Amino acid sequence: MDRLSELELLVKIAESGHIGRAAEALDLSRPAASRMLAALEKRLGTRLVERNTRRVFITDAGQTFVERARHILHELQDAELSLTRKTLDPSGTLRVGSSLSFAMHQIAPRLRKFRTLYPRLDVLLETQNRYGSGPDDHLDIAIRTREFEPDSSLTIRRLATTNRVLCASPAYVAQRGTPKTPDDLLTHDFLVYTHANRAHELWLSQHGYHETVKLRAVLESNEGQVLRAAALDGLGILVQPNYIVYNDLVSGRLLPLLTDWQLPQLHINMAYRTREHLPAKTRAFIEFMVAEFAANNYERRWTSNMGLKKSTPAAKPGPMPAADDPPAQAQHQG
Repeated sequence: MDRLSELELLVKIAESGHIGRAAEALDLSRPAASRMLAALEKRLGTRLVERNTRRVFITDAGQTFVERARHILHELQDAELSLTRKTLDPSGTLRVGSSLSFAMHQIAPRLRKFRTLYPRLDVLLETQNRYGSGPDDHLDIAIRTREFEPDSSLTIRRLATTNRVLCASPAYVAQRGTPKTPDDLLTHDFLVYTHANRAHELWLSQHGYHETVKLRAVLESNEGQVLRAAALDGLGILVQPNYIVYNDLVSGRLLPLLTDWQLPQLHINMAYRTREHLPAKTRAFIEFMVAEFAANNYERRWTSNMGLKKSTPAAKPGPMPAADDPPAQAQHQG
């Protein structure tokens, strides 16, 4: 028999003073209730209920057990109510991991709106520019930008796909010239992100034809924001996802190079451990971010060249970026 059902029956008998009424309250037949009570007494090895022709009486041992049973049932009810509240109104701490740049420019500006929707939910945001195959065990969800997810045990929710672009400042292009072919890149200076897959080479494609170019790095860094700042200052050519340099390209602060060649696209994914019941706090964040990205039509922006200006040696350097423009992002590829 179900032990919780046995406890419920005993408590109902104590409250009603009658096995039949207790059985009716629990939608049981009288014989089924009697068998359940007998099984409980047999397992405990003691008499819990004394019976006469009109009513039943709880023994001293039974009374002690009834108080403990009532406490257990109240605790279970509180746990169920708490879970229901968390489903409707998530609470606790949500642990999110992402790159520093994504955290600063895609998550942090949205946290006030997120907490307005879920005021009982706090956020622990951990930045990490290098990550393994899956989220760390202490994270509820990890956001990564890469070509694919190697861990098949993860559940993946796609946020957007983004192109990657070669770009440089107008000052750099004016001084060093505009590369016209992949071979031209061999004489140019590059700003290399050290956590990227195949960091010192580019894999370019055009109409089914592919070329691999080795890069000469004048600056290497494990932080993309450092590289973007150097690119804006004219130090060299930057290779970044379109969503990171989109505002710079549209404004002319950076100029796209070799726009008739393509680099492998990257996918912005939310990854979390597969489980039967996804925690309400994780589901709330996933749905919130998906809605935000859809509302801003980010994928269409980041997979098109809409609004991008062609590079030209005669271009003048643009102004430094405003504080709210997105910085460089890790070009993770695996």
